[in-house]
Amino acid sequence: MNIRFASAAAIAAVMMLVSCGPSAEQIAAAKEKATADSIAAAAAMEKTWTIDVAASKVNWSGTMIGVKTHVGTLNFASGTMKTKGPLLISGEFVVDMKNYTMNDTNYAAPGSEHGTKEMLMGHLMSPAFFAVDSFPTASLKINTVSGNTAAGDLTVRGKTNPETVTDIVITPNADGTVKATGKLVFDRQKYGVIWSTGAKDMVVQDKIELTVDLVGKAQ
Repeated sequence: MNIRFASAAAIAAVMMLVSCGPSAEQIAAAKEKATADSIAAAAAMEKTWTIDVAASKVNWSGTMIGVKTHVGTLNFASGTMKTKGPLLISGEFVVDMKNYTMNDTNYAAPGSEHGTKEMLMGHLMSPAFFAVDSFPTASLKINTVSGNTAAGDLTVRGKTNPETVTDIVITPNADGTVKATGKLVFDRQKYGVIWSTGAKDMVVQDKIELTVDLVGKAQ
């Protein structure tokens, strides 16, 4: 009689536990919360990235007012950046001033006396412009970031000035890398790039526009 009573009590206890367990709705809500917490934790995580120099570049644009615009691409020598979710926190980047290409077609035909692509490339690398033999790299160090705008120190021709990077966008890639883009416009006169044509109708614009495309690999 006692054995039967104990068995009945055990069955009743199990039934009570089952009946008092979480409902399907409660289980679904718990899973949803766990997923949301995981996403929030990932968004709050800081990550450091090494720049993939082969996949990253700086697109530049310079204009001779009323005449033509030249555009080209500079390559990175090295760089790292830190992100927190979709936001940039900091970064340090070095650009190889000797390794670049010209991407426009506003040139005289090869062999012409003036205005060929080769002449312009040589001019840009000379002491009249960026003096790359003396200053083979340029650099940018990000100091503070607010939203999609960063303040940092740009160094060109050995001269350092504060500059602002705007329109920063951080995008994760499916392969685990991250893409970062931004824009920077600086005044060449502040960096000793003071060459002038000497002709009032052929003025080289002081503003040089940069668009940066970075690919970072997680450290």
